[in-house]
Amino acid sequence: MLAESSALPYSQRAAMTPEGTTAAQAKPATQTSKYRYYDLIMAAFVCVLLCANLIGVSKIAQVQLFGTTFVFGAGNLFFPLSYLFGDILTEVYGYARSRRVVWAGFGALLFASVMSAIVVHLPPAAGWNGQSVIEQAFGSTWRIALGSLIAYCCGEFVNSFTLAKLKILTGGRMLWTRTIGSTIAGEAVDTLIFYPLAFYGESWMPNDLLVRIMIANYFLKVGWEIAATPLTYKVVGFFKRAEQEDYYDRNTNFTPFSLKV
Repeated sequence: MLAESSALPYSQRAAMTPEGTTAAQAKPATQTSKYRYYDLIMAAFVCVLLCANLIGVSKIAQVQLFGTTFVFGAGNLFFPLSYLFGDILTEVYGYARSRRVVWAGFGALLFASVMSAIVVHLPPAAGWNGQSVIEQAFGSTWRIALGSLIAYCCGEFVNSFTLAKLKILTGGRMLWTRTIGSTIAGEAVDTLIFYPLAFYGESWMPNDLLVRIMIANYFLKVGWEIAATPLTYKVVGFFKRAEQEDYYDRNTNFTPFSLKV
């Protein structure tokens, strides 16, 4: 029924929604729409992405929880927010518009990496004693920067692709299956790519510690998505009603190498 309701007016489709938001609205890829919140979500996504990758990405934290010691990257406390925004973008606006945001995030992250490298390596002025602080905060190695860029792109595209396909498979029902399922897939790709590229072979990062950090970070990020599911339902529902949009990617070209919507 949901698949057949895309031609109905939004007011009628909203009443048919099993989760109280909207039902399918399959717009042609060439049709343009003026959205009220799309640009704001894009800005929030890029902001979270930059902060998570610049603040705490090199810090390894350790906490005691239920008698067990967990070691994880401090930046991963907030990085899952980017996946939450990615889920909202794909669920409400569709894969193609989410793809544009992923590329915007990639460009911002690339610029931040280049800018950090230039600023860190500029000769400090005589008498200025802050060089070591700048190097500590923003002096990520080329391996960390490269690993972050590659892992981000692969993980985000896998996340969006998985969510879009699961939405069609479930007929728009059971939002939790695609938000959690897409995060499980996307974060697995992100984690398996980033940590070996960034840290494997480093003298201060033994292999057993690297594996522990990978496992802890993965379950931290997936657990974050599971815990945020009630909030995700409310946020997604709000944007579907506000934008009068609930996009289904039935005829979408899923290549990541495009900006077309």
